[in-house]
Amino acid sequence: MNQHTDGPDQAHRRPDGVSDTTVDALGALSKALETTERARGHLYAFHQLTGGADFELDRAVKLLREAGHGEWAERVQREVLGRNVIPDHWTFQVVEAYNTTYYEPFKAIESQAREELADGKDHLFEAELKEKRRTDGHPHHTARPDTGPVT
Repeated sequence: MNQHTDGPDQAHRRPDGVSDTTVDALGALSKALETTERARGHLYAFHQLTGGADFELDRAVKLLREAGHGEWAERVQREVLGRNVIPDHWTFQVVEAYNTTYYEPFKAIESQAREELADGKDHLFEAELKEKRRTDGHPHHTARPDTGPVT
């Protein structure tokens, strides 16, 4: 690691005895959780988009009736409006199952690993990467938000 006159704050400094491989492993675990966070966001987007489409079906049914296509209005209402997206599940139930079955346990194990292996410190891999890549004295390469340019 490059040695600078400043550096990460205490919350982002590697505890004594924590190996490079442990920091790498915790970084990989954190990256995997971040990817899961993105997937979860897409799942919420799926939930909201599907719900929005279902509400738009109300308008389609109304307009089909107004246009004299009552049979089609009935068919859309009966076959699609309010339909489960997978057997026995609306999207909110898919989100709940994902959260309970996968996301919450994943989040807990990542937190427990950080707590046990690195005194609960987060983003050690990234903090050390930042130290390796920044330029001493450059005003836009400071170590922390509270440090200004080195003079």
